[in-house]
Formats: sequence, structure tokens, C-alpha cells
Amino acid sequence: MAHRKFELHNGKKGAALAVRVTPRASRNEIFEVLSDGTVKIRLTAPPVEGQANEALLKFLAEVLSVPLSKLEIVAGASGRDKLVSVLDMDVETVHKRIVKHMS
Repeated sequence: MAHRKFELHNGKKGAALAVRVTPRASRNEIFEVLSDGTVKIRLTAPPVEGQANEALLKFLAEVLSVPLSKLEIVAGASGRDKLVSVLDMDVETVHKRIVKHMS
């Protein structure tokens, strides 16, 4: 799995999570992790007026056990492929929590 690390401008560190979202699913779930590290997530929310983005961040906050304020969509807000930053958590921890949630 390709791990992405990045440093934010204000000196905070975190992990970058590549996500592919499928809206209007029957339930919120992490569907699979692709070989390039992209996490495929199904959401019940429609892709209308930011509803799917909001649902994505709430779902990831739950999965990763972090406050919503630690998550931000930094790229791809209007598309299916998004980049989500997770503040104050390393990539390995993010990956472990996602895998744990899938099992």
C-alpha cells in the first residue's frame, strides 16, 4: 500500500488519505482498499450540496476515532476521488484503524 505523508503549512503533521466515494449506497461502509492505497467508501448520502462530503468526514471521524475537526477534504471536494487530511495521526495508525473497521 502506498503510504502518503505530508506536512501542513502551519507545522502540524498528519496523514493524507486517498478516498473514492460511491454515494447513494445502501449503507455507509469501507468497501475495499485498492493496491495504490485508495480507500473505497460507500455512503448513503447523495452527492448534493456537500451532503456526501459531510457524511464522508463524519464516517471517517467515527472509523478513525478522531474529532471531526481533525479531518479535512484537501482535494477533490466535487469529485468521487478525494484526498482527506487526518491531523495528528500517522499513516500506519490510519491504515490499521481502516483495516480493523473492515474486518
